[in-house]
Amino acid sequence: MTGTAARERDPGLQPERTRLAWRRTTLSGTVAAVLAMRTALHGGASAVRIVVCALCFALWLVFLLVAHHRIGALTATDRPRALSARHAVAAVACTVAMAACASALVI
Repeated sequence: MTGTAARERDPGLQPERTRLAWRRTTLSGTVAAVLAMRTALHGGASAVRIVVCALCFALWLVFLLVAHHRIGALTATDRPRALSARHAVAAVACTVAMAACASALVI
């Protein structure tokens, strides 16, 4: 690529695909959190199950905030900034912790 072509970047549909991926991930996390809470409360609500259920809900909220922030960044400009390391770590940590909470509720 030469001078002008190298500076002008056509993002195409990548930001849109990334935004839709965040939405799908948020939806699947919502379904997983709701099913985990339903499982926790179905077989009798013990104190431990309620605490794990509340933790699962809190993790879902944090993930929802990170996803909403990223979706907003993707739609704000034609050339969005890269996902920050802090937000990436928060999203991964919430996902792993939600999986651990769901596993604890099923066992």
